[in-house]
Amino acid sequence: MSAPLILISNDDGIQAAGLRALCEAMLPLGEVVVMAPEVERSAAGHAITLSDPLRVNEVDLGLSGVTAYACSGTPADCVKLAVLSVLPRRPSLVVSGINHGSNTGINVIYSGTISAATEGTILGIPSAAFSVARWTNPEFGPAKAISYQVAQRILVQGLPEGTLLNVNIPDLPAEELPVGSLEGRGYALTVHGKADWQDRFDRRVDPQERVYYWLAGRKRERQEPPNTDEETLKAGKVSITPLHYDLTHHSYLTDLAKWDLFRTN
Repeated sequence: MSAPLILISNDDGIQAAGLRALCEAMLPLGEVVVMAPEVERSAAGHAITLSDPLRVNEVDLGLSGVTAYACSGTPADCVKLAVLSVLPRRPSLVVSGINHGSNTGINVIYSGTISAATEGTILGIPSAAFSVARWTNPEFGPAKAISYQVAQRILVQGLPEGTLLNVNIPDLPAEELPVGSLEGRGYALTVHGKADWQDRFDRRVDPQERVYYWLAGRKRERQEPPNTDEETLKAGKVSITPLHYDLTHHSYLTDLAKWDLFRTN
């Protein structure tokens, strides 16, 4: 039996340190192929390219056993193109990351990291997204070990149809993280929280006296239940959230049916 084929993507770009770390984590589990954006595509969401051609170039990441391609498209483009046209066979697993910075709360909607894993899920492949809660110069050693553990379990256990795992890892030293066992107290099963950003736009002027705007802001401090992704990270635990792409507000359907729009007489 051939080794599992593992597809890796991200939104930080083909040269990101987190991508390299995830490749190193996955190599013991199977055959690794990368399809990632040629440049950073953070916060690309689930955008796909319709009006421009997608271009792909093989890239040497300097990792033995890893085949890597840089794609001109978005993270979702990368996974869709790889699975449907580039890979020699269907992957057993799609993993995305390791993202520089957490993906909790409202970030899940914008995140290209999550969207790469979501695209794998849409295509019927067990998928997971990994993020470490530090934006600059994160230490990926503990995150590599945790990514390996979770991916190994997914390959054995599988995931329900339409469900992916969103894994957020605290920025803590290895000795403070549960790198030995998934049963350790350092892991928590969490729900998607509501942590968001207090956005603002900086108005600036370029050397040609033309006005432009730059999105800025900071994460809004809010108190959430302890079982949410953001609060779990703050408590120093690894957050594992099962996400799915059914966006229907099922419990509201009954109330919505009472609107005048839906009366038949």
